[in-house]
Amino acid sequence: MKMQLSEIARALDADEIPDQWSEIDVTSVQFDSRKLSSGSLFVPIMGQRDGHDFIEQAVEAGAVATLWGRGHQDDQPQNIPSILVDDPLAALQKLAKYYLDKLNPKVVAITGSNGKTTTKDMTASILASEYNVVKTQENFNNELGVPITILGMSSNTEILVVELGMDRPGQLHFLSDLVQPDIAVITMIGEAHIEFFKTRDRIADAKMEITDGMKEDGCFVFNGDEPLLTKRAEDVDVEHFTFGLKSDNNIHAFDIKSQDQTTSFKTNLDEEAVVTIPVIGDYNVTNALAAMAVGEKYHISVQNEIKALAKFDLTKNRTQWLTGKNGERILSDVYNSNPTAAKAVLDSFANTESNGKRYVVLGDMLELGDDADEMHASLAEKLSPARFAAVYLIGPHMKALRDRLLNEKIYDAGAVYYYDADELTRLSRDLNHQLTASDSVLLKGSHGIHLENVVDELEG
Repeated sequence: MKMQLSEIARALDADEIPDQWSEIDVTSVQFDSRKLSSGSLFVPIMGQRDGHDFIEQAVEAGAVATLWGRGHQDDQPQNIPSILVDDPLAALQKLAKYYLDKLNPKVVAITGSNGKTTTKDMTASILASEYNVVKTQENFNNELGVPITILGMSSNTEILVVELGMDRPGQLHFLSDLVQPDIAVITMIGEAHIEFFKTRDRIADAKMEITDGMKEDGCFVFNGDEPLLTKRAEDVDVEHFTFGLKSDNNIHAFDIKSQDQTTSFKTNLDEEAVVTIPVIGDYNVTNALAAMAVGEKYHISVQNEIKALAKFDLTKNRTQWLTGKNGERILSDVYNSNPTAAKAVLDSFANTESNGKRYVVLGDMLELGDDADEMHASLAEKLSPARFAAVYLIGPHMKALRDRLLNEKIYDAGAVYYYDADELTRLSRDLNHQLTASDSVLLKGSHGIHLENVVDELEG
C-alpha cells in the first residue's frame, strides 16, 4: 500500500492533521512493533499488553506515524505524527475497508473446520496463473489479521484470497461484512471449537456466516458431500457451485491414487487430465477441488489449474514433508487438529512408503469440550502395530488414548510413550534417540501443544 497521512486521517474521519504531516507517505501498517519497517503506520492494540507502551520501539523500528487511542491522550507522543481515534483496532478495520473499496479487487473468502489454509494456498496459486493475487499470510485470519492482509495489497492487486477464521458466533458475520466476498468457500464442517458450539449443526450455522456479506452477484462454493452445508445453502440466494468426491457435485474427483508424497486424481472437468498435488490424503483432494472450483469461476483453464496445483506454496506445518537430522522423513501437521483431521492424516501416513518403521506423535486436540477424552480415545481405531511401530502421546487428554491402546491390548506398554504437556524437550530427545534414516514420523496436534518445537528439534 501507499497512502499519505492526510488521506488516512480522512478515511478515519479523524481530526485534520497539521500541514507538515499531511504528505508523509505510509507504505505499510503493523501492530507488532517487532515487525515494523521504515514507512510503517503503527497501530497500538489493546491485547495482553497495551500497544501504546511500545511506541518508542515503533519509532526506532522506522514507524513514520501512529494511530493513538483517545484514552491515552495524556501520553500522546511528541516525536512522531499521531492520529487520535476512539479505538485503534476499530480504526484499523475501518482503514482496511476504505483501502479495499479503493482498490476494488475481486475477493475470494475461505473458511472451514479443516483445510482452509491449504485451500487458500491452492486457490491463490491457481488464480496467480492469470491474475495479480494477494493471499492471507500465515494465520492472519481474524479481526486483526484480516485488516493487515487487506492493507498489505499492492495497488495492482486484482484478486484477494483471504482466509477467515472463527471461534465464536458472529465472528464470520463481521469478517464477511468487512471483505464482502465475490466468492465464499466453505471447505468442510468438523469438530473444531465444538467446546464452544456444542454441536456440528451449530458449527455449520457459524460457518455459514461467511455468506452474510457476499455481493448480490456472488457465488457460494461449498462441499457438496456435507449434508449440513447442502441443507443450509438452500437459504443463500446467490449462485451455488459444489465440489466433493461424489459424482453429483459440479466438480468431483475420481481415480484417486496415493503416492509416497503426492496424490493424483482426475476430475469431470477433463476426464483424461491427471491432477497431481504435492500433498497426501483424500482430504487434500477435496481441498484441491475447492480451489479448482474457484478457478472455474475465474475462467482458468484446467491445464493452468493443474500446473499451479503441482507447485503451490504450502503454508508451513500443514502436512509438510521435512527431513530430520538423523535422515528420517518427517510429516509435520502441527498447526491444528481435531478427530476428523487426525484420523484422515493417520490413514494417509499409514499408506506412505517406508524402508524402515513408521512412528506417530499425537498432541492434544484442543477445544473439544466435555467429550474431549472420548474423542481422543477414538483415535485408537486408526492405530495398530501393523501400521505404526510406536505411538508417542503428549498432553492431558491423550491419557485417554493411551489407556485405550493399553487396555484393549492394541499395543503393549513398550510401544506407547506418554508425556505431560510441558515435556517437549524430553519428547524431542527420545525421538532423536529412536529415529533412523530409514524411518518416518508423523507429528499431529493442536497449535497450543507446540509440537512445532519438536519438529524444529528433529530438523536440528
